[in-house]
Amino acid sequence: MGNLIFIGGGEKHDPVDLFLDFEKAQPETDEERVIYDAIAMVLDRAPEILDKLTNYTGCEEHIRKAITNPGPETEDEAWLAVLPAVEQLKEFYDYSQELEQCFPKLLTALCQDDPKTNLEKRQALAKQFADVFDFVLRFDDLKMLNPAIQNDFSYYRRTLNRMKLSKKHHGEITIKDELANRMSLFFAYPTPMMNVINETTSNFLSQNSSVPQENLTTALALMASVCEDMVTKKRFATDDINMFCLRCMTGAIILFDHLHPHGAFSKKSGIPIRACITILKTFKPESDMSTDGLLNALRFTTVHLNDPETPNNIKQLLE
Repeated sequence: MGNLIFIGGGEKHDPVDLFLDFEKAQPETDEERVIYDAIAMVLDRAPEILDKLTNYTGCEEHIRKAITNPGPETEDEAWLAVLPAVEQLKEFYDYSQELEQCFPKLLTALCQDDPKTNLEKRQALAKQFADVFDFVLRFDDLKMLNPAIQNDFSYYRRTLNRMKLSKKHHGEITIKDELANRMSLFFAYPTPMMNVINETTSNFLSQNSSVPQENLTTALALMASVCEDMVTKKRFATDDINMFCLRCMTGAIILFDHLHPHGAFSKKSGIPIRACITILKTFKPESDMSTDGLLNALRFTTVHLNDPETPNNIKQLLE
């Protein structure tokens, strides 16, 4: 049986009977399988990317020595330390480009026709939609906690021109100006992966008239609502899957907020935003996981929270 979720605008909501089986969903048709397999080729690498980001230690000591005691020896040591680190950062950037390419396939499959029907009938793709948000929120949270990423790349950019002129180091440079500029823009955002998803979706909507924006925002409202309900009603037994639902819920709210003219915090959004914030504040996993990063994502990566139309009780919940 599904969950009775109330979706719609204002005070009155239309009931929607929907349950997303994030634990067991598999493609049901050949058409769904083709899309699923193409997306899986990208998403299967997400754990590896997160593991590398978790273990990214940076080059702070080498850079500090090169700055405080400049000279050929310390500068060479810093450069040689930064090169492999920047190659690692390039892998993160390249992965964001792969997400940019594959995410529109999910948007089309789930939002071209009735979103509720698609989410219900194509649950394997709905799970992948949630996988994207799960990865994005985890990546961005790790990135914000690691200032070495921005420091290492800033040092690389500052040193690049000098090393291009060096006969000794010129051949070591694989990330040149144009790519370095694009990477710099990517890492400049506090939440770079979410920014990619926001921009990718906006560009997709502007270039694909076959997918109405209303369908996409409806799908996002449904995802957020169902995920909140499943955690509140304890439909899943483990912290891992419940946190997965909460990341999906948060990512759907953020993307909705960037797309919808009135944002996710409006009474007309169709998202039970008070309930969503409340479950983030009250859910206490037994493991070392935390919802603090998700609450901060709502505070700092949405665009409509401080609008005059946002109810004061919602603003107070996120203070």
